Amino acid sequence: MIAFARVAAALGCCLVLGCAAAERGATPPRSEPVFAFAALGDTPYNADEEARFIGMLAELNRANLAFVVHIGDFKSGQSECSDELFRQRLEWFEYSRHPFVFVPGDNDWTDCWRGSAGGYQPAERLVRLRELFFAQPRSLGQRSIELARQTQGASPQPYPEHARWAHRQVLFVTLNVPGGDNNFSRDRAEFRARDAAARSWLREAFRLARAKKFGGVVIMMQANPWAAAGPRRHGFAPLLETLLAETREFPGEVVLIHGDTHRYRVDRPLVDPETRRRVPNFTRIEVYGSPNVRWVRVSVTEDGERVRFSAEPGN
Repeated sequence: MIAFARVAAALGCCLVLGCAAAERGATPPRSEPVFAFAALGDTPYNADEEARFIGMLAELNRANLAFVVHIGDFKSGQSECSDELFRQRLEWFEYSRHPFVFVPGDNDWTDCWRGSAGGYQPAERLVRLRELFFAQPRSLGQRSIELARQTQGASPQPYPEHARWAHRQVLFVTLNVPGGDNNFSRDRAEFRARDAAARSWLREAFRLARAKKFGGVVIMMQANPWAAAGPRRHGFAPLLETLLAETREFPGEVVLIHGDTHRYRVDRPLVDPETRRRVPNFTRIEVYGSPNVRWVRVSVTEDGERVRFSAEPGN
């Protein structure tokens, strides 16, 4: 792994230059979308990817973005889940000129029991992630934004990584749903409690979106819920049922952004079992992942009360 101090110094230099270049840029043409944001995940996994990740963060700082979201797995499943690595990733994320939101993935906590990952207790590692990345009701980044967390409100629950915020006509929601099988096999009690909280947070988000007449809802999590088969599918079935029910009742567009299987794609995999047809107002965007250190630009356009989303490689 690249020496943390040397990488941090290089990153700071790159991002300062990136900020200056962005501020000198021309005003975007009127034909551009109302706003765009960046989604990335499943990287960096090794020393080579760390070096390229630095360059990508500098590129993101030069881009005209509302915010940046890392949807989890900021390390490989075999690398150590140490406090040192956690703090180093936090330092990199904080260099972002844009608001930066992180969503935990399986490599970041549920897989930390592996010997190569340090033999940690996953629950303890999740607590540490919360202390470092989710302690404040704000995003990371040099220009942070306010986030609502599930630890707040009338019925608080101990999941600060479940967050939401609004930007123009769109409501954004993060869920701690890690890859593999959502921790279903290794810790059934933990899975059930967190899954119930995630589904409650999702239903609350859709109620808010309908009440405020938002044109779109964007959900971000690490796992690809369509990748699991057999018993592993049980880790995602309740969430998919809730997602389907809420999407059918929502008049606007719904987008799910995830990683996990390291394949960039934009499609419509949510199928209504009653009609056996794909749900027309639902789109899935999967980000790149190791060995590709790339990001996805998601653009949002508004046509009256209608909100439309489009995705393209950011680099």
